[in-house]
Amino acid sequence: MATVRGCCRFIGFTTTAYPLRVEVGLLEMPLFKERLLMYPLLRPLLFSLAPETAHHLTLSSLQMAHRAGLLPLLCKRPQNNPYTAMGLTFPNRVGLAAGLDKNGEYIDALAALGFGFIEIGTVTPRAQPGNPQPRMFRLTAARAIINRMGFNNFGLDALIANVQLSRFANTPGAILGINIGKNFDTPIERAAEDYLQCLRGVYAHASYVTINISSPNTRDLRQLQGGSQLDDLLTQLKAEQQKLADQHGRYVPLVLKIAPDLEGEQIEQIAALLLHHRIDGVIATNTTLSRAGVEHLPQHAEAGGLSGASLREKSTVVVRQLAAALQGAIPIIGVGGILHGADAVEKIDAGASLVQLYSGLVYRGTELIAECADAIAAR
Repeated sequence: MATVRGCCRFIGFTTTAYPLRVEVGLLEMPLFKERLLMYPLLRPLLFSLAPETAHHLTLSSLQMAHRAGLLPLLCKRPQNNPYTAMGLTFPNRVGLAAGLDKNGEYIDALAALGFGFIEIGTVTPRAQPGNPQPRMFRLTAARAIINRMGFNNFGLDALIANVQLSRFANTPGAILGINIGKNFDTPIERAAEDYLQCLRGVYAHASYVTINISSPNTRDLRQLQGGSQLDDLLTQLKAEQQKLADQHGRYVPLVLKIAPDLEGEQIEQIAALLLHHRIDGVIATNTTLSRAGVEHLPQHAEAGGLSGASLREKSTVVVRQLAAALQGAIPIIGVGGILHGADAVEKIDAGASLVQLYSGLVYRGTELIAECADAIAAR
């Protein structure tokens, strides 16, 4: 028998007076699993809550289920499909995008869902609250989300402490990316100082480090994608990467995350700088400022970055343009609008080596992970 305290909370209720007792063999039956945790049944409950409240409730519930040992029973695991990029071997090609676990509080629970890699952050040197609430909005009819979170996080020291406590992060072969940014009140001309501080702090704990210069929710941040500013930032980060590699006896890849709202000439310029500085990878893309296709929906005019299905085509175009410019010299991680296995395959066909999920999980649940990984493997 397995006793599962708080299981009622996991499916949306708060009562724990009567712990649920179930046979483990029963939990392993596919029909029971589908009826207990079929995400389409839970989604209306979550969608009745404010998006940020639902976000925290979902993560807390996953944590609870993980600690109870339920996740391996309740989530389909992708088939093994190893892939090597950036000198790292990924168990499968589907990862979690940064933003869902900003502080590295839920690494082990998220890893148990079957991702091939986990990316946490964005982390800034100092803790900051982010933008005022409400700052996240669902455009349900378009299966999209607008957010203006503003790099809310507990700061570098807190994230490192959480990573040190994570079993997954300290397991040989497990791949943990850490996404770094600048504090909102750091002048843009001193942004490199924040990125360097974060790089030094996370280097020993990361499988790779992502340089986030593409969030639309920190004032002036996207200026760093410009030619001379990006050139200067990458020069300083690559020099620091080499120092840290010598210091730690271990090379940790650097990855750049770019916006979808770039013109073709800008993408080519960024690709040239990636090659020149020997950056190890590129993530395409972050959220978009465009509202094309959702102008008729309530809340479409809310400030922030748009993600979800409405971003799919735009991000895939950037992946394809990057692939043409890079000619396979640097791996691309495709992210944006993946809600089905076919969407993940589309990113791979466009030139991505790996993909990441975030908003698709809100609309499809954890079944999307195995669906995407298996679709890529079948390809």
